[in-house]
Amino acid sequence: MSRCRVARLDELPAGEVKLVDAGGTRVVLTRVHDEVYACHDECVHQGGPLSEGKLSGNRLTCPWHGWMYDVKSGTCLMPPRGGPVPTYPVTVENGEIWVEVP
Repeated sequence: MSRCRVARLDELPAGEVKLVDAGGTRVVLTRVHDEVYACHDECVHQGGPLSEGKLSGNRLTCPWHGWMYDVKSGTCLMPPRGGPVPTYPVTVENGEIWVEVP
């Protein structure tokens, strides 16, 4: 795993979605209340850009076909038999967001 500094916490307001580069991996950052989550930018259905999706609570919806994921776990919520989107460990230190990617 590679640990990468990807953004400042003040660049990610609660309820927002932000695309960042983590060592060559396109990662979507989301902030739900005081927690920051990171997942891969591609929907597992047909590769839609999740960074262009809509965040509602902890649910991120793909803009292409409406597949919905839990940003905390990556679990596909709709349709129920979809695969999970990869998620990555996040730490926040001194106002900086760090993500670990393979």
